[in-house]
Amino acid sequence: MRYPERYRSPALLEEIPSVGTLFATTVAAARPAGRDYKLSDSAGLYLLIRPNGSKLWRLNYVCHGKHRTLSLGAWPDVGLADARSKRDEARKLLAAGLDPSHEQKVARAKARIEEDDTFRAVAMEWIAKNERERMAEVTLSKIRWLLDKAYPRIGSRPIAKITTPEVLTVLRSVEATGRYESARRMRSVLGRVFRYAVATARAERDPTGDLRGALTVPKPKHLAAITTEKRAGDLMRAIETYGGHAITLYALRLSAHLFVRPGELRQAEWAEFDFDRSVWSIPAEKMKMRRPHRVPLSTQVVALFEELWDLTGTGRYCFPSFRTGRRPMSENTVTAALRVLGFGQEEMTAHGFRAMAATLLNEAGRFNPDAIERQLAHMENDGVRRAYARGEYWEERATMMQFWSDELDRLRNGVSLLRPNFGGRRANAS
Repeated sequence: MRYPERYRSPALLEEIPSVGTLFATTVAAARPAGRDYKLSDSAGLYLLIRPNGSKLWRLNYVCHGKHRTLSLGAWPDVGLADARSKRDEARKLLAAGLDPSHEQKVARAKARIEEDDTFRAVAMEWIAKNERERMAEVTLSKIRWLLDKAYPRIGSRPIAKITTPEVLTVLRSVEATGRYESARRMRSVLGRVFRYAVATARAERDPTGDLRGALTVPKPKHLAAITTEKRAGDLMRAIETYGGHAITLYALRLSAHLFVRPGELRQAEWAEFDFDRSVWSIPAEKMKMRRPHRVPLSTQVVALFEELWDLTGTGRYCFPSFRTGRRPMSENTVTAALRVLGFGQEEMTAHGFRAMAATLLNEAGRFNPDAIERQLAHMENDGVRRAYARGEYWEERATMMQFWSDELDRLRNGVSLLRPNFGGRRANAS
């Protein structure tokens, strides 16, 4: 239906009858008048023209016996076809016994919440939760480092709207630098953030689940370690010649005797030690597997800690940072000292002390392999076997740790009680 030319004068538009079906050209041609007026379409839909020239779609309807009006948007952002589609959606809600105005308010509120619940905001909330649960600081630092790489692309995006292709783009950007292991770990961290969002009603699903098999699988990387008697003896003699900071010297010595993970040693606190019972109790939050761990202390280790006490005993950490006593020693300190001593990255690392002890103790054949694994704080993969494993092997581990300290002294002096047929190889005792 096309209105006669006389109705296209602004002075007369307010007299246009509110009947009939609109055309797109009619909507476009409508001009403002001295007051509001309507151009009706059908089934309650109409266009409201305001004196300022705005054209607003409205829908009149009856719900539960009450007359209501629903706003459907402004022309030209919402065209005639879009307005009719929204009208039909509203009528479907009415048929289902729902009030379109209420549903519209709920949808807007949800949209506002989604805009506030960005990926960065949810990730920060998840990190704070892990902090309250006392996740190890070294683990939190790695998580923050990985998330910092994701924020530029998806940090400001509403977490509920992030798609699988968006996540893949983030991971591909890390892969492009050759850091395949970092990309793999990032997918795991992102997935944990998304699953937290699902659990807290901020997202419907975890988009990282669709990315299994999409990333390059990194080749296993074995950490360099000395695993022969001769080189172990060379290492122990070299440590005694170290001319750097005294605290670093004790960290080198104790790394060999205790063979805990580097992070566990550098974060050691004086309050964790019971020297009367010769035991170091490491709390669960500092352990990789989140289980408390006890380390028997040999007489040599107790003596070394007594000497270290004179250097750092007034503070919290046994191995404090050189800059401030409020933080532990840097994670690279022991490895850097090994480089100074002439042991390259292809031969020995701070982590390699674990592999050295595990290899030589197993080769000795004197101790139950399960006791060695328990001392390394390795988790038994077989749940049934783990449940029936006999205790902590504490007495055997205490004997073993004293044997190991004695053996390190013998190796340093050029003699050994270990069997001689070792091969030069790499080992991985993570």
